[in-house]
Order: sequence, then structure tokens, then C-alpha cells
Amino acid sequence: MTIYLVIKKKESFLGLKPLAPIELKNSIIFLGASFIKLAQVLATRSDFFDKEYLEELKELHDSLPPMSDKDFKEIYNKAFSEESFKIFEQTPIASASIGQVHVAYTHENEKVAVKLRRKGIYAQVMADIKIINFFNAIFRPLFSHYTKNSIEAVVVEFSKMIKEEVSLTQELNNLTKFSSVYKDAGVRFPRAFASLSCDDALVMSYEEGFRFDDKESIFKNNIDFRAIIATLVDFYTTQMLINGYFHADPHPGNLLVSKEGELILLDFGMVKSVPNNSRVAIIELIKAANEQDYERYIAANKKLGTIAYEAPVAELAEFTSKMFEIFSNDNLDSESMQQLAFDVLESTRNLPFKLPSDAIYILRVSAIIEGLGTTYIENFNGVKDILPILQKNIPKALGAKESVLETLIDELQDIPFMAKDLKLAIKKVASNELEVELSNDQLEWMKKDLKKEVKSYALSSVFLLSGIFILLYDRELKEFALGVFVFGIARVLYK
Repeated sequence: MTIYLVIKKKESFLGLKPLAPIELKNSIIFLGASFIKLAQVLATRSDFFDKEYLEELKELHDSLPPMSDKDFKEIYNKAFSEESFKIFEQTPIASASIGQVHVAYTHENEKVAVKLRRKGIYAQVMADIKIINFFNAIFRPLFSHYTKNSIEAVVVEFSKMIKEEVSLTQELNNLTKFSSVYKDAGVRFPRAFASLSCDDALVMSYEEGFRFDDKESIFKNNIDFRAIIATLVDFYTTQMLINGYFHADPHPGNLLVSKEGELILLDFGMVKSVPNNSRVAIIELIKAANEQDYERYIAANKKLGTIAYEAPVAELAEFTSKMFEIFSNDNLDSESMQQLAFDVLESTRNLPFKLPSDAIYILRVSAIIEGLGTTYIENFNGVKDILPILQKNIPKALGAKESVLETLIDELQDIPFMAKDLKLAIKKVASNELEVELSNDQLEWMKKDLKKEVKSYALSSVFLLSGIFILLYDRELKEFALGVFVFGIARVLYK
């Protein structure tokens, strides 16, 4: 309720007032790891929250209460021996939802960061998942078809990801692969010490830098904040549109900037792959947005799965046009933009929007990056600030080479395969073997529509049979039986 009231800039609702900033933070900490992960996204949104709330929520990134001395010793002794490090500093330098980070020195005098997993975190996360599933089961009948499916997708995807994130062995594997895939990206990653790591501990090189949202230090060192935002957006464009493999948790606690302006990425517990069909849909969506072709933009959203197959294209295209007009306006401050956007969104309340599992982390990352941008640029948003950078990368995302000649050679090499495919298609048409493949969205729509039809006819059949049964049971009730029977027929005829 507090989050709703703060975002909507309301002082109260039905007499309930929002919690004070510190009370909100303490409530989230009390609820535990799963709720902290959700709140970390909110902590980047300076366009949604006042400064007082942001200051408290930012502490959820790496300033949570550390483990007790007893729990620390138990986890440390489980993960390491007395000879593992030359020096190990027991006071953590950062403490987050899954673990806490300590400084240590190897026997070769190399400074390292040691991430220790919190004691009992896996059991706590599993309990959170059970609670979320319990409430989902209770409230599921109250939601519409698409809301049910969207909530289900969020719950399933969140459950899967949070279980992977509490495994530091999984994070080690993610870090190793990510560092290899993006070794030439111009972004720095920690170097893992696999021989010292295990499921309870991850040992990495110690990276020096300022938090991404440390405006004071960024400005003091004359670091060009526009350049680092552009680097961040460009890097995530490469991750999601070109390689389809991305870091899904770029909150300020996981992003550092060196004195030289180099971007440093930390914490690889949440790494995702984008399926190729989703990647292509995002590319089409960006291209349509840049060309202001809103009907094609809606078609791309349908392909991505965020809008239902049968949704009205014209109505949604008009809505999209209004939203783009709002966010393209340089003269509006973030609060005005937000209020106008909420007013337009109100008109789409009953339209069939969805949240498929493939889109959950893409939208999460987009929200965080947009939020990071608002730290430095007051009305920063995806339409006027991020879209041009995304559009610039479209040719590369579609596989275009650096030069026109290389692209032309590639296209010429594809001609024999295209001719072969065309010949095969003509052959299938001639022999009546051509098959039409329906998309999952089309099948879902047909299934929903069929279910609705069957349910309606089933209910009509119940009235018809009930009329017959009443008549057989007691002929004195023939008028009542006839009424029930006629009502059943009327339902069939005037459905």
C-alpha cells in the first residue's frame, strides 16, 4: 500500500497513510531476500520516489544487517580452512540479501573480494516461494485469464531464478561464461578464483570504483556521466539484441565506475538467455518505434507476447502514439510525464496485456536502466534517450557486417539456400503437403475461446437436463420444469 501511495503521490487511501521511509525499508528487510530483490528495482526509480524514500531503499542493495558472528563462523569454517587466506577481514564491506562481501588477501598478497552466502538462505527462499504460491492459488480465481497467466509466469520465473541465485557455484559458472563472451566489450568484470570457491563462498578479484549512483564522486572526478550511461545502454543492447545472453541485475550496488570512467559489472547470480524468437521480436519492436509505425509496434509486442493475439490493433496503436508523444517531450519534467502516462494507462485497464516469462527480466532490466538514467538526467526515459542508441545497433543485431561489401557477400552466399527453400515450398504446394504452423499465442486464444464456448453450452445443457429431470421427478412441477427448459433453449439461441 505504501509503494502504491508513494508512486501515485497520494497522502492516504481509505484512511491508511504510507509508512515512513525507514519503516518501509525495515518492513522489506523483515520480509526477507525475495522481497528485497523486488525492492531493489524500485530503489532505482528517482522518477517514482522522493529523495527520502530513495535514500533508504538504496541501502537494500548492499547495506543490510550482516550475519551474526556465530553464523559467520559456521559458514566460513564450512567454506574454508585456516590456510585459505593470508589475511581475512571479518567485518563485511557490503551486506546484501543473498550474502555479504569481505576483503581478504591471498598468500600471493593479492586483494580479493569474498562473497559468503547467508546461513539458511536457501530454506528462507523456498519458504518465500511456498508463501507466494499459496497466495497465488487463493487469489487466482479472482483474476482475468491474462492476469492469471501473467502472475503465474512471474511466480514460476521468479522461483526458478531465485533458487539459482542462492547457489554461488552457479554464480561462479555465470561469471566465467560472461567474462568469456564479453571479453572485448570494454566493460570490466571480476576475475574468479575457482579453486577457493564453493557453493557457500565465491572468491573474486577486488574491483575499485564508485557506485553508479554516487553522483558526488562521479562529478568530483570529472567523469562524463552521459558517456557512462551511453556505455551501459550500448552494452545491454549488445547483450540482449546481439548475443541474447544478459546480466539481469544491474542495480547500483552491482555497477561501479572507475576513476578513469570505466564501467565495472559485479554480481552474476542473475544471468539470463533471451530466446531467439524474443530477440527478433525486440528488434522489430525497436525498429517500428523508431519509425513511429505504431501498428507494427503492436504486432511486434504480440510476437513478444506482452499483448494478446486478439487485442485491438487500432486502439492500442492510438494508445502507443499518445505514450510516445508524452515521453518524447523534452519540456516535461518526470513528475508531469508520470501523471500523463498514468492518465493514458487508465484507458487501457481492460485491454489484454500479458507478461510472458521471456519478457519478465527484459522488462526488469529496462526499468532499472531507465531508473539509473534518471539519477543524472531528470526526465531520462526509454523513448527519447535510449531508443536512438538501440536503433543504432539494429543492423549489427540483424547480423550486418562492418562494411557494405562484407554484407553483400553474405547475402550472395545465402542465395543458393533461399532457392532451395523456395523449390521445396513449391513442391509441397504441388503435392498438397504444405503445412500451416500456428503460434502459441494463436493456440492460446483458440483454447480460451473454445473453453468459453464449451462452458456456455455446458451451462445451457444443465438447464435443459434439469427441466427434464424436474418433470420426471414430479409432474406437478411441470410449469417450473418447462420454465427451466425454455430458459436453457433461450441461452442456446441468444447466447
